[in-house]
Amino acid sequence: MRFANLLLLLLVFLTGCAKLHRDRVRFEQLSHCPKETTQTLTARQDEFGPLSKTQTLECALEALRGHDDPSLRRRPLASRVCLNLAERNPDPGKREKLAAEGVDFAEAAVALGADGDGAVHYYLAANLGLMVRDDITLALANLPRLEAEMKRAVELSPDIDHGGPLRLLGMLYLKAPPWPTGIGDGDKALDLLKRAVEKHPDHPLNQLFYAQALWEVEGEDAAAQVNAGMATAMKLLQEGNWGYSKEPWKKEFAELEAEIRSDSSPQ
Repeated sequence: MRFANLLLLLLVFLTGCAKLHRDRVRFEQLSHCPKETTQTLTARQDEFGPLSKTQTLECALEALRGHDDPSLRRRPLASRVCLNLAERNPDPGKREKLAAEGVDFAEAAVALGADGDGAVHYYLAANLGLMVRDDITLALANLPRLEAEMKRAVELSPDIDHGGPLRLLGMLYLKAPPWPTGIGDGDKALDLLKRAVEKHPDHPLNQLFYAQALWEVEGEDAAAQVNAGMATAMKLLQEGNWGYSKEPWKKEFAELEAEIRSDSSPQ
């Protein structure tokens, strides 16, 4: 990409995330979708998650796109549905568009008065992180906003999604470049991820990410604790019903195991 085009892309992005993708992902085979109202979508909102079939989520998102009821728009439901669809979509372009739409829904919810809803900020941050994940330039440009949204979610609702805000902010501090380039901070990462494990020990990602932080911050000194955490995380993953999240989480395990083997091997 030429420099001028890249600069234009950055300017468009920084003036509003939702403007990156005006077009939406279109779904097939929606003829059998149930007719949804604000009441039915609200009543069934707990059904639209990682355990749901992809077509169920696609039907829900298509229905949410067609509803302009402010009481529904203020909820984090549409942003959460977008995130679940984006996370399981193998096409990078469609994944980015779905995440961008999730950001758009969350921003609209905040504008309608949902600023005090931690779940809205959580799903906004999660979608934004997924949206910029494959572009280092956009990711670095949005570190302050990612941090602000995640901190707001931790402040308001640290326990949603089994400690999701703690988990997300902890990994941001672990993976972001350190000062003066970025906001990375190993001690903050350890503190947040330890809190996630202590409050929600039965979630495999809490165990895995805390083990990862221990390894990256403390290294061989924490090897026994890292191995124990990874063993616990794998047991939780294998025995729990984590739906469509199970396969991508297995990749997280494999990547950390490969990293540890590489770091531990004699040079």
